[in-house]
Amino acid sequence: MSGAAKTVGRSDANALKLDDYLPYRLSVTANAVSELIAGAYQARFGLSIPQWRLMAVLGEDGPLTQQALCARTVMDKVTVSRAAAILSERGFTSRTPNSADGRSHRLGLTREGAALYAQIAPLALAYEADLLERFSAFELKTVHALLRRLESTAATLKR
Repeated sequence: MSGAAKTVGRSDANALKLDDYLPYRLSVTANAVSELIAGAYQARFGLSIPQWRLMAVLGEDGPLTQQALCARTVMDKVTVSRAAAILSERGFTSRTPNSADGRSHRLGLTREGAALYAQIAPLALAYEADLLERFSAFELKTVHALLRRLESTAATLKR
C-alpha cells in the first residue's frame, strides 16, 4: 500500500470525539428525554412528539398561526402541518380565520383538546420532576441559564 492514503484514527489529536462533542451530546440527551416522555404520550393518549408539542404550545399560548407554531416549536412546516391535521381529525384542534391576515388561519385547542391537555400537562411535569430530582436547585438554575445562552449564541451565529 502506498503512503498516499492515510487513515485518521483515534490517536489524531484533532479527531472528532463524538461522545465529547457538545452538539452530539445535546441531541442524544434531547432524544432520550423526548423518547421517554413520548412513550407515555403515545401509550396513554395516542400522541406523537410533534402532536404533543403543538398541544402544549396551544395550551400555553392559545390560538396561533402555523407560522407562529413553527417558530415556537422549532419544527418545520411539514411536521407542524401533519401534526395539526391529525389533531384536527381527532377533534383536538380547530382552525379559525386569522383576522390579522386573511391568507392564514389560527389553530386552537377545542374543548376536547383543552381537556386532553389538562390531563397531559401534569404527566409532563411529573416526568420532568423525576428526571430532575437528582439535581440541586443551583445545578438546575445553572443548566437552564447555560441552555438559554447556547440557544442565544446559536441564533446569533446563524445570522
